[in-house]
Amino acid sequence: MSQIFNSYLLQIITICSINIIIVAGLNLVTGVTGQLSLGHAGFMSVGAYTAAILMMKAGLPFFFALIAAAASAALAGLCLGLPLLRLRGDYLAIATLGFCEIVRVVFLYARSLTRGAVGISGIPYHTSVGLTIIIAALSLIFMYNLENSRFGLALKSIREDELAAEMMGINVIKYKIIAFAIGSAFAGIGGALYACRMTIITPADFGFMKSIEQLCMLVLGGMGSLMGVVVGVVILTAVPELLRFASEYRMVMYGLVMVMIMAYRPQGLFGKIKVNI
Repeated sequence: MSQIFNSYLLQIITICSINIIIVAGLNLVTGVTGQLSLGHAGFMSVGAYTAAILMMKAGLPFFFALIAAAASAALAGLCLGLPLLRLRGDYLAIATLGFCEIVRVVFLYARSLTRGAVGISGIPYHTSVGLTIIIAALSLIFMYNLENSRFGLALKSIREDELAAEMMGINVIKYKIIAFAIGSAFAGIGGALYACRMTIITPADFGFMKSIEQLCMLVLGGMGSLMGVVVGVVILTAVPELLRFASEYRMVMYGLVMVMIMAYRPQGLFGKIKVNI
């Protein structure tokens, strides 16, 4: 029994580490730059399918597939960012949501590569708990240094007031596109690790609700806070598992926890930015 519990605990830690990588990327886009994205799962799926296809069909080693997953997701973010990041607020959110659904449908019908709704199975397992923790830690260190650099300060100024930032000589569109590409790359890395942990992926794994789940983790912990990213991910990954004893009531209890925190701490547990979404 103890061995089963330890194995189960390690699985939860692995999932938390993967989610930290993904939500850290979303935090850069939404929390630091102030661009509301509802399509982060779309970039996650690009990374997951890229890594899976390259390992299964091209025989590429895991770490090369991981780099390719990050690059492909960043390219997708760049291509999406060029036309869309001139939009703001609700319009940008709806556009990113549309992108997420387009990607899901493409993977659903590209049967020759993705096997459609059946998905890709037999993906090599490469996500040990140690590896995912190391990558998550490196991701947080990278994001901390980035956010506290001149580039990060420029992103924060864009979040506070785009017009004022532009008047100070900041190329707003350029900075937003770069931030979007970086955030997408981290989603791609998380997607590749997710694929190698589950060993099977389907388009249904990366739908709209996956993006909402990631946004909830960010909002709960606190937008713009890396500590909030970690805490939000741990709470919303671990709480549903810890409440399994409650059977059909566990999702009600999960929702109640979310409502209580949002009612008494609207900026999130560690955030300084009041959430208005």
